[in-house]
Amino acid sequence: MVERVTGTRIDLLDYLRGFAMLGIVLVNSGSLLSAYPPEADSVDYVYWRFLYLFIEGRFYPIFTFLFGVGMYLFITRAKIRGKNGRVLFVRRLVVLFIFGLVHMQFHPGEALTIYSIAGLILLPFYSVNRRINLIFGTMMLIVLSMFAFKILMVVPLMLLGIAAGQYHVFEKISLYQKTVTGFIVIMFVLSITGIILQLHMMPDGAEAVNTVQTQHFLNMGITIGPLLSAFYIGTMIWVLQSPICRKVLAPIKSYGRMAFTNYLMQTVFILVAGTLLQLKNHIFYLQTLYVCLAIYVIQLLFSTIWLHYFRYGPFEWIWRALTYGELPPMQKRKKEILL
Repeated sequence: MVERVTGTRIDLLDYLRGFAMLGIVLVNSGSLLSAYPPEADSVDYVYWRFLYLFIEGRFYPIFTFLFGVGMYLFITRAKIRGKNGRVLFVRRLVVLFIFGLVHMQFHPGEALTIYSIAGLILLPFYSVNRRINLIFGTMMLIVLSMFAFKILMVVPLMLLGIAAGQYHVFEKISLYQKTVTGFIVIMFVLSITGIILQLHMMPDGAEAVNTVQTQHFLNMGITIGPLLSAFYIGTMIWVLQSPICRKVLAPIKSYGRMAFTNYLMQTVFILVAGTLLQLKNHIFYLQTLYVCLAIYVIQLLFSTIWLHYFRYGPFEWIWRALTYGELPPMQKRKKEILL
């Protein structure tokens, strides 16, 4: 799994994007469908606690971090091809922002507009020394995490992604298996410590989920979120060193390769299900899991089949066309399909 920064995709990044997408929809479905607040000591309450212990604030940092990695790779690859990578990336961000404005009308908590703004802010850091980016990003993330500034955490997470790109972490990851193992162990210990702290703040079974105690519980979840995100990333990297695991999890790679399309379509599927099945304001948190499982099946199958015949996802193709100002070839050649 050693790859250089060329036109070749780094499969590991697609796996990680797909993995992040699986978690993001679990959280978004509850808010988009306005799920009932869970009743104390109910099965729904157990699932709600699971979401906010292991899912919420754990998967969006992965996706944000990967956006930073992608930002570095995009500009670098454009420069290799003799193009102005910064100008192209600004165009890319403008297109993303426009998509985000439209998406925001249906999903107020969407991330595309925030990513486009953060990407523009961080553009100068592409040329900053990688060690400075790493140290500054880490320190900023620690401070913002301590105060649970979730939106502002996007900036240091993305900056750390840029630093990871500068260090060529994902191109040479298979050369550092011992380092990855040590990283997983450290992040596991820190994650367990953080979860224990969050558990101590968990509302009692008799309390409603909108109390001050609950807010402390949720804020602690935001604070420790990057630790669990790092543990999840490390674990996925370790698992994907196995050729068998890569083959079994191949649909997740396709899912991540079409992350832009799938992110937008997750909102569509949730809102359509909420309207047609009259689920909005009439659904329990645990029932949103069933909606997500249905979305998984549809999108994993669609992504796998689509990418067998086409080079890009539908919205990825539009994004690319508007960025470069030309229509990229969409359909694969027969030789590529046979492969």
